[in-house]
Amino acid sequence: MKKLSIIYLFVFMIIGCKSTSVTNTKLDNKTERMLKGNWTITAVNFAGSEYLKVNSFNIEDSNCFIGSNWSFISNNNEGEMALNNPSTDCKDFSSPITWYVNKDRNFVLKIINNHKAKDVNSGYILRLNNVTENSFELIDKINVAGQTKDITYSFQRK
Repeated sequence: MKKLSIIYLFVFMIIGCKSTSVTNTKLDNKTERMLKGNWTITAVNFAGSEYLKVNSFNIEDSNCFIGSNWSFISNNNEGEMALNNPSTDCKDFSSPITWYVNKDRNFVLKIINNHKAKDVNSGYILRLNNVTENSFELIDKINVAGQTKDITYSFQRK
């Protein structure tokens, strides 16, 4: 009986210590299907944007993402993003991406950029907001003078 109690205690501890990491939660397949397709970022907003520059996704200034094109494939959680605004001083950039939406409405993004997805160990967790058939927002957290602020990327369906 004592061995059985120890086994139950061990099983209880394993179940009780289950990870609640953002990357380990269940997927929101319905929302992922809503995002399937081609999108353009129409605006990037954050407090102090008229005075500050933010390097988005460690790629380029946040304003360079306005007009960028994104494609999301929901059945394999892959896609592509491309910055190609010829009217600005921004560099061109494109990369395959992997992405998914979890049940907590977090959008988890990896920018692959000439690597295999399994070799990319870093990514971004953004909050998904205001999802409709033709628009949605991704909200990231940035540090501005020691304070955490939101930066909002507004997407429109192409």
